[in-house]
Amino acid sequence: MSQNRRPIIIRRKKVVHRHHGGSWKIALADFMTALMALFLVMWILSQSDQRQREAISEYFRTPLLTAISGGDGAARSPNVIPGGGPDPVHAEGERARIDLRTQTRPSDRQRRAFRDLQQRIESAIAVDPDLRQLQQQLRFDMTPEGLRIQLLDTEQRPMFELGSARVAPYMRDLLRTMAPLLNELPNDLSISGHTDSLAYLNGYRGYGNWELSSDRANASRRELVAGGLNPAKLLRVSGFADRIVMPGSEASDPVNRRIELLVLFREVATRIRSPGVLDGAGTPSPLGRPPGSVGDEAPLERFNRSLQEALGNE
Repeated sequence: MSQNRRPIIIRRKKVVHRHHGGSWKIALADFMTALMALFLVMWILSQSDQRQREAISEYFRTPLLTAISGGDGAARSPNVIPGGGPDPVHAEGERARIDLRTQTRPSDRQRRAFRDLQQRIESAIAVDPDLRQLQQQLRFDMTPEGLRIQLLDTEQRPMFELGSARVAPYMRDLLRTMAPLLNELPNDLSISGHTDSLAYLNGYRGYGNWELSSDRANASRRELVAGGLNPAKLLRVSGFADRIVMPGSEASDPVNRRIELLVLFREVATRIRSPGVLDGAGTPSPLGRPPGSVGDEAPLERFNRSLQEALGNE
């Protein structure tokens, strides 16, 4: 029986490991290339100055079609990386709205200059023990006209004597401390006075909040000039009485008794100095015109005619 038994033969199949391909190498190479580009950009930004970074930012804000075709703005741009020019994506009306919005928005350079001025004023007040308690009565904000510095009144620490334009001693010191700092910028200055809605009961006849707000603005102007402010920087001094109320307050609140200093944008100062008209020309005097001329038209008819002519020119 043992001699007739066939031997058991076990055969092992040889497994051949094939090559997996190089797709993973391509993915790794793409990842390493992107990572190297990221580190390269970060290194370039760390080595560049503020002007170069602004130029790079303007380059990426340039419309793609303008950058490819080399628009007119690319030749006029003074930056390191040229850019700009008309936007071919928008129609005329849309581009006009965008241009108006960018013109009323301060540039980064203007924002930095005004922010530095705010920091210098706050630092000068913080180092003076007598003025340090007035920090809560100062507010800084950016408006379409420029940097607005508001000097607010309180019941405990009024800036002027009640019902008069006589400046309090600490208000005088504050204005004279700010005067040389305002000289550091070439921008013009506007001063406006505001009051609350409390009316005069037994005051001077014909003297009210309109006169009081104007007198207080003028008194602030005199203190700034006495502190060293260049008088040529003063462009506008006005009084608004109680017509402009602080947001979130009642017209009778003491916070509405305030002085506002506006460090004007150059474009705003130019418009104040040279006020223009809508149709580009003033309306001549109708005196001396013959009957039936344009000057004999009714004001409403003349306005309608001018409006139609302006729309027709467009």
